This record gives sequence, C-alpha cells and structure tokens, in this order.
Amino acid sequence: MTKIGVIGVGQMGSAIIKGLKKDATNKIIGENPVNPRVSGLAEKLDFKLVHAIHDLINLDLDYVFLTTPAKITLQIIPELINLDAKTTIISSVAGVGYNNLENILPNHSIIRIIPNTPVAINAGTIGLFIPANISKINAVKITHFLEQLGDVISVKEDQLSIVGTIGGCGPAFVDVFLDALGDAGVLNGLPRNLANQLAASMVKGSATLASDSKIAPALLRDQVCSPGGTTIKGVTSLEANGFRHAVIEAVNQANQN
Repeated sequence: MTKIGVIGVGQMGSAIIKGLKKDATNKIIGENPVNPRVSGLAEKLDFKLVHAIHDLINLDLDYVFLTTPAKITLQIIPELINLDAKTTIISSVAGVGYNNLENILPNHSIIRIIPNTPVAINAGTIGLFIPANISKINAVKITHFLEQLGDVISVKEDQLSIVGTIGGCGPAFVDVFLDALGDAGVLNGLPRNLANQLAASMVKGSATLASDSKIAPALLRDQVCSPGGTTIKGVTSLEANGFRHAVIEAVNQANQN
C-alpha cells in the first residue's frame, strides 16, 4: 500500500486524487481548510480528509503532493519539517523553485512537477524535474509512481514553465479547436452531439498515433495530404488564415510571466 498526502484539494489537488484513486492500493489523505465541496468529494471518492498540516505528520506517508498557491505554499512548508525523512515531497506549485523548498526541508527528497487536469482520468501530461541529489533508483521509483497519472516527461527545472504552458493551457486551446470543428460539422449538416463526438474521437486518435509512433507531426500530416487532394486544400486554408501563427502566439502569450 502506498500512503499519499495531498495538501490543497482545489482543482489540481482534486484531479490528482481522482487519478490516484483508480489504484486501490493507494491510501490517500487530503488536507484542506473546511470546505463543503471538498468534504463532498472526500465522501464521494472515499478518502480521508484532514484540516491541518500537523494531522499529516505522523501518518508514515510515502509521498506528499503540494498543490497550494505559491504564496500559501511558502507559508505552510515550514510545517512539514517534522515529516518522516522517507517521505518524498512532490510540488506542483509553479511559483516556488526547488531551492526555496530545499532550503526549508533539507532532509527530504523533493521533486517538482507541472501536471495538467487530465491526470484525473490517468491521461495527464506531467513535466517532471528531479534534482541531482536523488539517486537513480529513487528517480525511477518516483517516475513509475507518477506514471499512473499519465505521461511523465523529464525536463530541466527552467523548462517547467513552458512545459506547464503547453501541457496546462494546451487543453483549453484544443477545446477551442474542438468547438470550431463541431461548429463546422453542424454547418455541414451534423447534429451538435454527433459533431462534437466526431471531433473528440478524431483528436484522440490523432494524438495517440503521434504519441505512440513518435513520428514528427509534419510527417504524419504529409501521410494524409495526397497531391491535389481535399486535405492539402484544407491545410492550405489553415495556413492562409494564420492557424499556425495563432497557436504559437497563444503559447507565447500564455507563457509570459
């Protein structure tokens, strides 16, 4: 059994708990101020809920997730000093660097992740920074643990920001694309629910093919674009209307500090 604490049961904390609950061997304890929504979630998903950090200290936890806002995180991490030294701290807090955490908790293994909300259905994209002071054996163990939530991509710490932008904001960009595809389907005679289902299925299949095959997207595109065919005409229209530039600029804007 793996014992896991999740500090902060907001949107991301809730998503992480939902994903972890898929494995019955995970025992989860959430920590959050009193909140009816969180209490309802704890009852629905059947995990223990506490309302103070000190209630986590003597629970012999294997992992503790930090999912609180940066300002709150800096206020609460001194309370974790008395956690068992074997407890690995996993911070998903975008605004607090590894050095800030390590200076306060020098006796613990600390890693940083930037996940996205599809971790709730075990289909997340998780940027992972593991510092050099963690052994290769522990790094493999931590990575394997996180893989139950989705794809884990190891990066340098200074790359977490752009990983978070593409992984975290990207789903909203894809949702805009899906909505536009649905509108196009309706415009051409499909019922709304069928148009949306078709768009979602197509994106899921295309993304799975790109992920599993490791073939560059441009090459996958070329496989679909026959000379003089309908697809290349559509791709040309996307280019004429600035589709690629719009996507790149959306990421650039979202990635600004």
